Amino acid sequence: MAPSIRDLQLTQVNGSARSDIDMEDVRLLDSYDESGDNLMRIEEGMSRIQVRVTGMTCAACSNSVEGALRAVNGVVKASVALLQNKADVFYDPNLVKVSLVDYDNGLVLAFEIGALCVDVKSSSAIMFSIRQKKVTCVRLLVHPYKLLLMETNVLNSQTRHLVGWDGRAMEEDIKNAIEDAGFEAEILTEPSTSGQKPLGTLMGQFTIGGMTCAACVNSVEGILRDLPGVKKAVVALATSLGEVEYDPTVISKEDIVNAIEDAGFEGSFVRSSEQDKIVLRVTGVLIELDVHILEGILVNFKGVRQFRFDRISGELEVLFDPEVVHSRSIVEGIEAGSLGKFKLHVMNPYARMTSRDVEETSHMFQLFTSSLFLSIPVFLIQVICPHIPLLDALILWRCGPFLMGDWLKWVLVSVVQFVIGKRFYIAAGRALRNGSTNMDVLVALGTSASYFYSVGALLYGALTGFWSPTYFETSSMLITFVLLGKYLESLAKGKTSDAIKKLVELAPASALLVVKDKGGKFIDEREIDALLIQPGDTLKVLPGAKLPADGIVVWGTSYVNESMVTGEAIPVPKEIDSSVIGGTINLHGALHIKATKVGSDAVLSQIISLVETAQMSKAPIQKFADFVASIFVPTVVALSLLTFFGWYIGGVAGAYPETWLPENGNYFVFALMFSISVVVIACPCALGLATPTAVMVATGVGANNGVLIKGGDALERAQKVRYVIFDKTGTLTQGKATVTTAKVFSGMDRGEFLTLVASAEASSEHPLARAILEYARHFHFLEDPSPTKNTQSQGRVSNVSGWLLDATEFSALPGRGIQCFIEGKRVLVGNRKLLTASGITIPTHVESYLVELEESAQTGILVARDDNLIGVLGVADPLKRESAVVVEGLMKMGVRPVMVTGDNWRTARAVAKEVGIQDVMAEVMPAGKADAVRSFQRDGSIVAMVGDGINDSPALAAADIGMAIGAGTDIAIEAADYVLMRNNLEDVITAIDLSRKTFARIRLNYVFAMAYNVVAIPVAAGALFPSLGIILPPWVAGACMALSSVSVVCSSLLLRRYKKPRLTTILEITVE
Repeated sequence: MAPSIRDLQLTQVNGSARSDIDMEDVRLLDSYDESGDNLMRIEEGMSRIQVRVTGMTCAACSNSVEGALRAVNGVVKASVALLQNKADVFYDPNLVKVSLVDYDNGLVLAFEIGALCVDVKSSSAIMFSIRQKKVTCVRLLVHPYKLLLMETNVLNSQTRHLVGWDGRAMEEDIKNAIEDAGFEAEILTEPSTSGQKPLGTLMGQFTIGGMTCAACVNSVEGILRDLPGVKKAVVALATSLGEVEYDPTVISKEDIVNAIEDAGFEGSFVRSSEQDKIVLRVTGVLIELDVHILEGILVNFKGVRQFRFDRISGELEVLFDPEVVHSRSIVEGIEAGSLGKFKLHVMNPYARMTSRDVEETSHMFQLFTSSLFLSIPVFLIQVICPHIPLLDALILWRCGPFLMGDWLKWVLVSVVQFVIGKRFYIAAGRALRNGSTNMDVLVALGTSASYFYSVGALLYGALTGFWSPTYFETSSMLITFVLLGKYLESLAKGKTSDAIKKLVELAPASALLVVKDKGGKFIDEREIDALLIQPGDTLKVLPGAKLPADGIVVWGTSYVNESMVTGEAIPVPKEIDSSVIGGTINLHGALHIKATKVGSDAVLSQIISLVETAQMSKAPIQKFADFVASIFVPTVVALSLLTFFGWYIGGVAGAYPETWLPENGNYFVFALMFSISVVVIACPCALGLATPTAVMVATGVGANNGVLIKGGDALERAQKVRYVIFDKTGTLTQGKATVTTAKVFSGMDRGEFLTLVASAEASSEHPLARAILEYARHFHFLEDPSPTKNTQSQGRVSNVSGWLLDATEFSALPGRGIQCFIEGKRVLVGNRKLLTASGITIPTHVESYLVELEESAQTGILVARDDNLIGVLGVADPLKRESAVVVEGLMKMGVRPVMVTGDNWRTARAVAKEVGIQDVMAEVMPAGKADAVRSFQRDGSIVAMVGDGINDSPALAAADIGMAIGAGTDIAIEAADYVLMRNNLEDVITAIDLSRKTFARIRLNYVFAMAYNVVAIPVAAGALFPSLGIILPPWVAGACMALSSVSVVCSSLLLRRYKKPRLTTILEITVE
């Protein structure tokens, strides 16, 4: 709750102010409500300060701190948590007094607020004057204990003066009270809050730096899932991101970041699912006074719940009530409230993530180049210098107990080992602290063994005169090659997220807002940030520009290229009332659109969210890598020790000749080099990256081809699909029903019959009803059929003019048809079930006509009036042009197509025969479609369901793989695992083929990663040395390890070259 300050009185202090000044009492106004001002009412309530208290050892200490805090003027409640070393202090701003301390020649020199005396001259404040006997009104606006604004009415001319000072009075009082009690205090930064915290759970996204393999991922996930208030946590190695579902009333995002950092990793918050939060970059905040002004504006802004300003980065996070205020109003209000001094820009969370990726890659490159720069001289001293007499004499020059060459190598390698290589020790330490092991443990072990042995050899030589060879270059070269591998891996991993970056770049940075007066008349247009667009805004889109938001065209005509979103290359015509998608390109004429969906509701945002979610998810095959990672490092360390003792004991026992030893070497050094090679050549990273990098690339490739994949598990299941179940209407067919024939079986005139049927169907929303209305209107007035979406409204308008009859007691009967009363007689329009249930007999000749229609893939609609059948309408829904080819293509791929429909058996069989489907299920109700899916799953087969309507949602959810046609309903898309954006059945083949290609690549990655370790570890252990004399120096082993993970990522990147399968290839058609 924002603070309230009432009855603050500006009074003279005896002896402090001049007695000849006639000062009036000045009271703080309860609100500041000047027209055009953006400073809103300060609500009543308490304020809170959190303090970290160090030095407390027992309950007596906490009681002492509590007592000291409660004695502070204005403090209402104080509680101290001993174990958390934290104090919560609640205070009432109403209890503080403001007094005039010093006054000279009309100039205020100082104020006293509570226990804080403020010297205006020495506080970087903007001074103001109060002229004698000319002040009629003084209004102060005070943020808790910080004077921000003073307005005076001097000679009926209002002037505003900004005043402020460095420091926070209450915070200083609290801190001083704790320190006077003998403890150390630190004020904790906490968002200014008002109102209640949001209810329900939030999905937060966090960057997690320092993860190197699957073991790190498992460690972080385990820590996050154990936090109170965390419902779910998923961590992705390839993106270095974590998604956490948490209850904000139990745990905050800061607590989650702290938990990540306490585990030894680098953590930072990216964004959350909060719809009422905006992150802004503020420029113009230069001094402490500017910060106070900014806080004063926000704390009084109606609708602002919380805010946090980072003075270092200049980022401002604002949590607001969207029912009271919009993000654009906040930006404009802050800029206006600062008199134009502050400029605000909306921060795009994806842009922030991209910049972090670039920073990480740049940092890794700097580490690599620094290590290389220091390692090259070490290598030259060891290998090149002995062959150059002058340099050889220099490095052999004895300087103290060691040779000059030894001194140089020791110093250079120490910098590489403990400064540049510090990250490996830190990462290894946090892994061991969390009870896990990773690649950093292996690198730290291998390099430390080499370094400390070399140091020991030098010291032993200085003491005994027996000089053993040193291996400093092994340590430095090993770290250099590992950093090279990490740099290349970082570059490659960045490429895997190119799909999201390209999708983000589709959205324009700005938009042209059309400004209208209250009467809707055009006044002006101005450029605004695209992230500040609000629903209902009218936006102008010039030819060649990107559409800034989803919306409806309200003026103009044009063609729009939607290929970047739907994958459909043909430009789509747009006119008034046409819907448009943000991020698409306007090709020709200028358009005015009314924004309908913005932010996370927009199609482009939902696509990005789907791709992100898919990239964060784990495919079931990843469990194999997680298991291997959990035992990998301990196994390698055990093999390393076994290698060391095997070679050492074998040498001492005389199992191999001394001629195998290096010059001036011994059995210990000989065994140690093999042991170090085993430690550093093993690579758990390749296993950890095999699946997530391939899934990332595949989901991005799918999005570029109009196939949105919701998760790695769906991607994995799709490769095993045995059955694909198609809904008929709108999936295999175009979903645009048309009346092909109308036959009357009574003495009624044909026109009269169509008028009766159209009148009955005018109140129905069913697609068949709209088709009947179009047909009847065209018959009567020879008009072109109206667009489907306008048919109903136009029919009702026409009813006023008299061509439709009045229908009463209308009711829709799902799965059967409709009934109503016209001119007092009951009218039924529907299928056989409707008439049979109503006791109406269908004559034989009518039944024969129905059979004829159904066998030609048409649906027969029966019409009865006054319990007598009077006619039949034939309705056809044309097949999509690709339906038959896709069905044949699936069969060639070994997938069995099935059709499930609510239509009658004859029509269903006729359609199935036309497209080539043999398995048909007809007259199936929506709930029955889910049962049909389960019937195919009984033998363990993987079943995919392709549908587009609400009635398909149960089946989509029941299927192993649900594929929703992109042009279908939101409910169907929500229930599906795949979304086919193009509304083209060829994408069903693309989805299955992409899944097969992806998991073939994942298997290849695993084979390579496993084969590498299975082959490399024995070679490093010296298995080939007795027979072939092959030995891998540790630095060579390190280079192999570094390149192995890079090669796995590059293997996954080859999926970016994926091309959609050509049906001519699948069907083995030769095109001449």
